[in-house]
Amino acid sequence: MSELSFEANQKYWAAMDDGTRLLADDPFLVQYAGDYRRRYQKFQGLKQAIEEKEGGLECFSRGYERFGLHERDDGVHYQEWAPNASSLSLIGEFNGWNREANPCTRNEFGVWSCFVPRNPDGSSKIPHLSLVKASVGLACGGVGDRVPAWIQCTRQHGTQPLDGRHWAPAEPYRFQHGRPQRPSALRIYEAHVGMSSEEGRVATYREFADNIIPYIADTGYNCVQLMATMEHAYYASFGYQITNFFACASRCGTPADLQYLVDKAHSYGLVVLMDLVHSHASKNVVDGLNMFDGTDHMYFHAGARGQHDLWDSRLFDYGNWETLRFLLSNLRYYMEFYMFDGFRFDGVTSMLYTHHGLGTGFSGGYHEYFGLHVDEDCLAYLTLTNHMLHALYPHCITIAEDVSGMPGLCRAVGDGGVGFDYRLAMAIPDMWIKMLKEQRDDDWNLDNVAFTLQNRRYKEPVIAYAESHDQALVGDKTLAFWLMDKEMYTGMTLIYGDTNPIVTRGIALHKLLRLVTCFLGGEGYLTFMGNEFGHPEWIDFPREGNGSSFHYCRRQWSLPRDPNLRYKHLLSFERAMNRLEEQRHWLAAAPAYVSLKNEGDKILAFERAGLVCVFNFHPTQSFTSYRIGVSQPGSYRVVLDTDQAEHGGHTRIDASVLHHSQPYAHDGREHSVQLYLPCRTALVLARE
Repeated sequence: MSELSFEANQKYWAAMDDGTRLLADDPFLVQYAGDYRRRYQKFQGLKQAIEEKEGGLECFSRGYERFGLHERDDGVHYQEWAPNASSLSLIGEFNGWNREANPCTRNEFGVWSCFVPRNPDGSSKIPHLSLVKASVGLACGGVGDRVPAWIQCTRQHGTQPLDGRHWAPAEPYRFQHGRPQRPSALRIYEAHVGMSSEEGRVATYREFADNIIPYIADTGYNCVQLMATMEHAYYASFGYQITNFFACASRCGTPADLQYLVDKAHSYGLVVLMDLVHSHASKNVVDGLNMFDGTDHMYFHAGARGQHDLWDSRLFDYGNWETLRFLLSNLRYYMEFYMFDGFRFDGVTSMLYTHHGLGTGFSGGYHEYFGLHVDEDCLAYLTLTNHMLHALYPHCITIAEDVSGMPGLCRAVGDGGVGFDYRLAMAIPDMWIKMLKEQRDDDWNLDNVAFTLQNRRYKEPVIAYAESHDQALVGDKTLAFWLMDKEMYTGMTLIYGDTNPIVTRGIALHKLLRLVTCFLGGEGYLTFMGNEFGHPEWIDFPREGNGSSFHYCRRQWSLPRDPNLRYKHLLSFERAMNRLEEQRHWLAAAPAYVSLKNEGDKILAFERAGLVCVFNFHPTQSFTSYRIGVSQPGSYRVVLDTDQAEHGGHTRIDASVLHHSQPYAHDGREHSVQLYLPCRTALVLARE
């Protein structure tokens, strides 16, 4: 192969159907062709085994229709997999918690089942929302009461362990709206329902649906990504310590309330993604999966391999047949029962490697992505997941939270990839925070900025963001607060005019950072709830360490609504940016061509989707008649200006002026225009 030309190599690999097709686009991966073949064969072998033993993925992933409690015409049917249990019975309010009343029988696969017939009058013996548990004879000795693993509804009093509830409403929720068409590019609004109230309390699904969904649509986003949706006993875990995988977070409402929220979002044309946690599980025993049958290896790896030391949680065994059934069925359940449109997979880096990314700095060297430290059982699971979701739901969207940059993660399964649609561009927010912490504005390196924003693998789309929830967690703070800090408490007022230089700088840079990220950073864009208007401070959930305070666990929606505060300017700019993207579709276009990175002048210029973008990051220097290269001749008009008054600027640009190109080649472009570029301002121009 090494003797063939690059073009011949491309044709050779492009014709492969053994999981090596992606090598046509990266000759440096050819040395790992054997790894790609082996991984693809493992996926294919697993898929074939499921077809032979379970009737295919479609049937295998419907475990939620069999396991757990199900109200049927003749009564309630209950099934639970607990292979090492010595006994199992269904207990609850319905039988006075009597362990002898409803024993289960075990089959040869370790599945326990029982049937509770209806009352003589036809009513259910297990009323809707009544409390239930599984009483398990533990392999380690004794009897333990557990919340059924497939429970669909829970309840919690304060910080007590969760209780399982039987979900069997007389009138199930009926969706009024179908799924919207998948957008050509995603503008994602990352949101946490519980902290979406301005009051110091947990907000509900219905409040979010009625109050926040219309706002998201009006601000120009086309996708809402819901965090902390899966049930978690510890609120301060931000929804990442899952106890009950098939139950929604009960502190925000019932399953029907969450269905209402998704339905409401669909009515506004918003697609809804769920922040999915299949990377680990809570160590809770009484209300979680841990030690369910008295062993540590039921759904998880045994011993040290089944423990995540940093997260203090349990790690799934992706090579276990019933773990695969459980997790694949979990995905199908949320797609079918709640009508979600896709998932953001959390903690993918931890899943992919046996070292979980701990103590590992990924340099981009290809050796880091191959070898015994890669969990190929997990790779097969993730590949199977994406194959299943995209086969059954062609509109489905999957996003990987991966910091390692594993090649092929977002390539099609048939090419030898893992099949995700996008990965999160996690290096971008880290770059902005590092610059704001460590560098003066004069020292910003535009070459590094442009490189970091554009550094992504060919044919592997990414979601770009200047900040997400991660950057605002306690110990850090929002981008706006990094820019303006305590001045936001007094300097955001308009009553005394534009008099605070720190706030003026912060307002200007907040817009520039978000705009250049949206244009250069990827094929999708994301913001976290409230950051679009420069939400101050940070996020800290009520916990023992802060006196159970909700002060930093809420969103201050009144800030941009106050006509005397400058938050309205940032929100105005966010709306304008999103609406322009909806019109011009640059996120769905080919990556930008950067024509200018002038470190002395602090000018960055590029073209994408036929738009010319010019950023002047200089803190003090404005430029007149500054020549910018353009690819097409014609007349150009400013269609977005960060310096407009409604965006908190100084109106130094006349939007009515047409800028006519000149036949002078400049910066590698055949034509050029001359522009006035005020300091700390960005312009987007379109050809008439």
